[in-house]
Amino acid sequence: MKVKVNILLYISYLIVVIGLFLYSYTQVDLNLTLSQWSIWQVIQKFFQHIGYFQRPLSTFFYVVIISLLFLFYFLFIRLAKVGKIRGIWGLIIAITIILTFSYNAFSYDLFNYMFDAKIITHYHQNPYQHKALDYPGDPMLSFMHSTHRTYPYGPFWLILTAPLSLGINFFLPTFFLFKSLTSLSFIGTAFFINKILKTVSPQNRILGTIFFALNPIVLIESLVSSHNDIVMIFFAALGLYLLVKKSYFFSFLFLFLSIGIKFATILLLPVFIYIVIKQLKNHVIDFRKVFMIIFILMCASVAITSFASGSNKNPELQAWYFLMAFTFAVLVAQKRIVLLLTICVSFGMLVSYIPYLLKGEWPKDIVDLKIKLLIYSVAIGYLLFILSSKRVLSVIKHIFSSI
Repeated sequence: MKVKVNILLYISYLIVVIGLFLYSYTQVDLNLTLSQWSIWQVIQKFFQHIGYFQRPLSTFFYVVIISLLFLFYFLFIRLAKVGKIRGIWGLIIAITIILTFSYNAFSYDLFNYMFDAKIITHYHQNPYQHKALDYPGDPMLSFMHSTHRTYPYGPFWLILTAPLSLGINFFLPTFFLFKSLTSLSFIGTAFFINKILKTVSPQNRILGTIFFALNPIVLIESLVSSHNDIVMIFFAALGLYLLVKKSYFFSFLFLFLSIGIKFATILLLPVFIYIVIKQLKNHVIDFRKVFMIIFILMCASVAITSFASGSNKNPELQAWYFLMAFTFAVLVAQKRIVLLLTICVSFGMLVSYIPYLLKGEWPKDIVDLKIKLLIYSVAIGYLLFILSSKRVLSVIKHIFSSI
């Protein structure tokens, strides 16, 4: 019976994921034709009509999909806590396959990754010195954003992506090669999180895997929007796993590769050094405390990245920045305060897309709005933590019993 319940639950969840996959195509840029196939063009225009010309309906679909993803997320976490869930990897792989073929609905960064690599492989120039606007005749400029900036990432990201751009004249194959890279990184991150927890906290292995892999913001920013943050995180998670297994050379190698993508994981370097010193001295390591420190450092990295990406001293708070923190939050997901705060912030950051979907442009006060959403999310998460404590629950139960 338990197996049948799991299968029914998984099928229901995958229907919602397919809904997210379909919804992503409502956001295809009006200047982008994904295929010259006439039937596809009719389908694309149908979806674009919903996304661009029926915005209230589009926003409604988005809210429904996000709400259902979170409802299932709560349910999966609950089942994991009581040990009533099986075969989770089959579900994770199915989700990954479906969303690999989605459109990058909520960000244009994927196109910038593609063009940065194209500057090397097609134009044979340096993306650190040249920007997309330097090539005004390129057809990609008609649907790209942020064409004014030069390459902002580490050199290893170029090493990874340049080979993928060799087919840049064939847009769709190149597009899905880039998306496949982030999808494989997502699967790899989930796998090594599972392996880390299996080694140091086996009782939380399934919970941690679900906590990461089914988090709606992780799914959207990693598999739909395909941000390179997830590739950076994959190498960091692999490095951390190898460090736990005392493979020091490759552990630091993969950490430096992670840093070579987007720099943010450099904050993990002192923790890696600390673990090595402890292990070499045969000291017992309290990995619960170490993982909490890693989580805090990655939260700090979110703040640093937000200010570094902003202008005029105003932070630029983006939803995908939280991938850095939430990935390592899974290592301490058994702590109720971390669980609640992460879920609430995830929801708050996904809510921040609603003004754009509804109006077709970001409001001028979007940064202030995101900061407010973050503050409200943290406050609600902390309130839920207080209300869910055993002491408060016993007091409430006593009050109602005495009425």
